[in-house]
Amino acid sequence: MKELYILRHAQKEIQNDYEYDYDISLSKKGFEDAKKIGKLLKQKEVLPDLIVSSPAIRARQTAQIVAQEIGYDKNIMFNEVIYQAFLNELIESITYTYDSVNSLLIVGHNPALTALALTFGNLKEELQMGNAVKIEFNCNSWIDIDKSNSNFVELIKI
Repeated sequence: MKELYILRHAQKEIQNDYEYDYDISLSKKGFEDAKKIGKLLKQKEVLPDLIVSSPAIRARQTAQIVAQEIGYDKNIMFNEVIYQAFLNELIESITYTYDSVNSLLIVGHNPALTALALTFGNLKEELQMGNAVKIEFNCNSWIDIDKSNSNFVELIKI
């Protein structure tokens, strides 16, 4: 069994005309929301084997705050593919995960994360900033994940 947690970064600052999207930080509310979702995940005893995040500032900040809240003490992997990824690129990145990882948390951006949750989890709404989805796969290898062996477990809202 493989567990996938899909977490959209928390609320970001409003983008200025001169600011590159990649460099936008979390807002004050975003920092608070990242702590909230981290606390909710800890209450649910979520402790992934691996956290993979987009390296964009707001995703990186969200991943680091959540890692601290849940007691994750390993390195966070920052994967450039997750930033501005298409659905197929996200799926491909997941399938490259070592099979020794049974629980994976991905922190990234829409629209790809919502598309991922729709594809594997039948999510019926857009994944909002700071919210997470848990999906289980009835397989032993990430390369075998598929809609046919996926099970939507829950939407975790702040």
